[in-house]
Amino acid sequence: MTGYSVDGTRLWSRLMDMAEIGATANGGSHRLALSQDDEDGRELFLAWCENRGFTAVFDRIGNLFVRRAGRTPAAPPVVIGSHLDTQPSGGRFDGVLGVLAGLEVLETLEDLELATEAPVEVAVWTNEEGARFQPAMMGSGVHCGVHSLAETLALTDASGIPVAQELERFGYDSGVEPGSRAIGSYLELHIEQGPVLEQEKKTIGVVTGGQAIRWYTLTMTGEETHAGPMPMAMRRDPVRQLAAVTELVYRIGLEDPDARATIGVIETQPGSFNVMPGQVRLSVDMRHPDEAVLGHMHGTLAEGIAQLNAEAEGVDINLEQTWHSPVVTFDTQLIEAVRTSAAARGYAARDMVSGAGHDAFHLAKVVPATMVFVPCRDGISHNEREYTAPEHVRAGANVLLDVALQAAGVQAPAGATA
Repeated sequence: MTGYSVDGTRLWSRLMDMAEIGATANGGSHRLALSQDDEDGRELFLAWCENRGFTAVFDRIGNLFVRRAGRTPAAPPVVIGSHLDTQPSGGRFDGVLGVLAGLEVLETLEDLELATEAPVEVAVWTNEEGARFQPAMMGSGVHCGVHSLAETLALTDASGIPVAQELERFGYDSGVEPGSRAIGSYLELHIEQGPVLEQEKKTIGVVTGGQAIRWYTLTMTGEETHAGPMPMAMRRDPVRQLAAVTELVYRIGLEDPDARATIGVIETQPGSFNVMPGQVRLSVDMRHPDEAVLGHMHGTLAEGIAQLNAEAEGVDINLEQTWHSPVVTFDTQLIEAVRTSAAARGYAARDMVSGAGHDAFHLAKVVPATMVFVPCRDGISHNEREYTAPEHVRAGANVLLDVALQAAGVQAPAGATA
C-alpha cells in the first residue's frame, strides 16, 4: 500500500527542534525520565499536537495519548508509540523518532483529509530507558499490567526521589487510570541500534520479535575502614572480588555468539579516596534470543556467584534479579504488512530480531504489535554520536504510514509514490 507519503522535511525539522531540549555539548540529548527536560520535550510535542487540533489524554504514570478521530469513535485505536526520555548522554533519534514519526502520520492524514475507520493515536510512554528509574519500559509496563501502579509509584532514583513525587510535580497524578484506554494494535518505529542494516545496505528492518532480557543487581558487602591503618590481610574488602565477578559475567557472555552480557554500573560505598569500601554494587544485563539459553546463562551466573560467595572470606556476595523480559514474538499480520509496504515502495528490507528492549515488547503481550527498524550510522546508539539519515527517517515513517492505514481501515489507491 503506497498511495501516500509523509512530509520528510517536516519530520526531520521536528527531530532537530526536539534535540534542542536537553542538548548536550557533543550533539546529543539529555532528557532523563520525569525531569524538567523530559517535561519540556513533552510540552513541545503537545504544542505541535494542539496546533493540529489533536486531543491529548494522560494517565497516572505519565503516559500520553494523542488521538486523531476515526469514523467509528468507539473502535479500538491503532496506536503508534515510543518515548521522549533519553540516556544521560543519549542521541537525537532513540525513541523520539518513533514519537515524532507517529505525529507525522497523524499530520499526513490531516493534510490529505483522509478518514480512517478506527482512530489513530500516538503514545508517549514514560521512562522507557530505565536510566533514572528502574525498570526500563516502565510506563508501558504499568499500562499493560506487567508492573503494578502502586509499586511503580514507590520506586526511587539514585537521589531517593520517588516516581510519585515527580509525577505529582508535573500534574500527572490527576490522570486517568493506566490501562483504561483500549488499544486495537500497536506500531513502533525505531533506529536499529545495531550495525546490520547499514552493513547489508538495507533500509527497513522487519522486526519479528525481541530477545529475552534479565537484569540483576549484584552486591558485595564487607566492612569499610580507613585506607591507612588497617593491614591488608585483615581487611574485609569487597573490591578484591570485583575481578572474579566481572570475569564470570563476561565469560558467560562469550560462550555463545548470540549472547550478550554487560556490566553497566559499578558503585562503591562510601566512595571516598581514603576509605576502603564496605560495599560494591554492580548492574548485570544479560540477553539472548532463545529463552532456554538465557535460562542457562542465568543458572550459570547464579552457580558462579554461589561458588565465589563460598570462597570469599569476610565478604558476602548477593545476586538479585530485578527484571525479566521474556522472548517476544510480534503479530504475523502486522509483520507481513511491514514487508509488503517495504517491497511496494522499493525499500531493501530484511527480517530481524530486536536486540534491545522496547515498549512494543510489553504491548505485544496484550495486543497485536510490531516494530519497524531503520539504519543508524555505525550501529551506534545510547551515544551522542547516534545518527540516522533523513532519507531513512522518511522511509521508516512511510512504512509506518502504510501499516497504520491498513490497520485503521483505509485502502490506499493504486499508483505508488515513494
